[in-house]
Amino acid sequence: MSRPSAEGVPDGIRLAGIGDEASPGLAGQIGAVAELGWHRLELRAIGGTPVARLDERAFRHAVGLLESAGTSVAGVASKIGDWSRPATGDFALDLDELDVLARRCDVLGTRLVRIMSYPSGGLDEPEWGRRACERLRELALRAEDHGLVLAHENCAGWAGDRADRMIDLVTGIGSPALRLLFDIGNGVAHGYPSLPMLREILPYVVHVHVKDARVGKDGEVAFVSPGTGQAEVAECLRLLLRHGYGGVLSIEPHLALAPHLGSGAGDPAAFVAYGRALEHLIGEIGGAR
Repeated sequence: MSRPSAEGVPDGIRLAGIGDEASPGLAGQIGAVAELGWHRLELRAIGGTPVARLDERAFRHAVGLLESAGTSVAGVASKIGDWSRPATGDFALDLDELDVLARRCDVLGTRLVRIMSYPSGGLDEPEWGRRACERLRELALRAEDHGLVLAHENCAGWAGDRADRMIDLVTGIGSPALRLLFDIGNGVAHGYPSLPMLREILPYVVHVHVKDARVGKDGEVAFVSPGTGQAEVAECLRLLLRHGYGGVLSIEPHLALAPHLGSGAGDPAAFVAYGRALEHLIGEIGGAR
């Protein structure tokens, strides 16, 4: 392993956090990553509004805050293909969002946009897959024209919990603008082991969400500090580092906020504690090698 960076992690590994997990407001989001010494955010919502839906004045204000603080943007977590947009819904919503984000990502200095692959909306498997792939192909072509990279997350959608489908998406569409985002903790919530999936999709992973969870005796999923749950976080991080992963590790604690349920709000103290726990875990992994 290479020597630790100023952030206490190996050179080439960059740490960030999904900002609204720390605070609804951007100032609080910036303050949380600054306290960690990371100065890097993944943007999802500001004041409860997704980045693509901010009016122009609010967006420009956000850009000013980021620039003043010296905080960079690792990527934007979009709503394209997510749990709120089934494959039976209006595709124009996604195309419009991509157009807006293409302009805004250029201003923010990032190329990465998180997407998913559409809930079924009641379609049967073959039609669901056909429609999801057709939409993602069109999105990837447009993203390529804009110089963006769409990072498909293992979450909601046709390919959300299937490594073979994720690989088929990337290789079948064949665009450099479509790659994968691996969320370490999503497997616990969706019922599959994280590490085997990561082994399969690793060559295509360009972004990672760090999350951990455990299933209680009542079957309920509880999100916990990284390395203390059932998501094999340490093993996944070890695999990523061993294979030279050079992308961002972005924390998504879900300790105080559950955006997919529309509940909770960011907690800066919990966010910072989560970041410290991740740094400590990476340090332990490094010391064991």
